[in-house]
Amino acid sequence: MKPRDNISEAVRAARRTGEPALVAFLTAGYPSKERFREHLQAIAAGADVVEIGVPFTDPMADGVTIQRSSQAALAQGVSLRWILSELETMRPVRTPLLLMSYLNPLLAYGLDRLSDASVRARVAGFIVPDLPYDESSELRKALDPQGIALVQMVTPVTRPERMRQLCENSQGFVYAVTMTGTTGKNVSVPEEVVSYLDRVRALALVPVCAGFGIRGREQVERLAQHVDGVVIGSALVEVLERGEDPTAWLRALRRAKEKG
Repeated sequence: MKPRDNISEAVRAARRTGEPALVAFLTAGYPSKERFREHLQAIAAGADVVEIGVPFTDPMADGVTIQRSSQAALAQGVSLRWILSELETMRPVRTPLLLMSYLNPLLAYGLDRLSDASVRARVAGFIVPDLPYDESSELRKALDPQGIALVQMVTPVTRPERMRQLCENSQGFVYAVTMTGTTGKNVSVPEEVVSYLDRVRALALVPVCAGFGIRGREQVERLAQHVDGVVIGSALVEVLERGEDPTAWLRALRRAKEKG
C-alpha cells in the first residue's frame, strides 16, 4: 500500500467505528524542541492521522495560536531539515504522518531531494496551503513516484468547477476548510457549512476531513454525519502550551455525549 493510501485507509477505518477520524496538528518543536518526539508519540496515540506543522515566518493561513507556536519553534532552530532528521531517527509511530508546510521551506530544501527524504522519515503526505493546484505539477512530480500524498484544500467560496477539480485530484483526503479566514476561530457550524461539506463529500474520490476552528466535542458531533474526519489544530496546540495530556484530550473528543 502506498503512503497516501495509508492516510485514506486510516481515515476510513476510524469512520467505520461511527466516529469521524481525528487528524491532529502540532507545530514541530513547540512548545519544546527537546520534547518534540514525546509530544508526537503522545498525539499519535490519540489520533488517526498526525499533521506536523513546519514553522514558517509568514504562516498566512494560520491564526494567532499557530503563528505564535511557529515563531517560538523558529527561535529554537526548528527547520524542515531538522524535522525530517528527527522523524527518520526516532521510534516509528503507526499513525500516518503528514507535513503541513508553506512552499518556501520545500523549495529551499530542494524538491529533488524531498521525496527520498520523506520516505526515510516515514512522511505519507504534504499539505501546502499557499500552492495552487495549477502550480503544483513540479511538487506532484517529485512526490508521485513514492506514492506520497499532496492534499488539496477547498473552501466554502471555491467555485463549483474548481471544487470538482480539487476533489478529483486530492490524495490522502480532501481538506475542507470550514470558513474563510485563518485557523483558530471557534466555528458554530451553521447549516450552510454543513451543506457545503455534503457537496464536497459528493465530489471527493478520497475521504473528506473538515478543518479550521474545530475545538470541541460539540462541533465533532455536529460534523460527524457530513465528513469522514476532522482536523484539530489550534486547540491542540493550546493543550500542549498548558502542559496537559494530549492523548487524553484527543480521546475525550471521541467520547459520546453522556445521556441524562
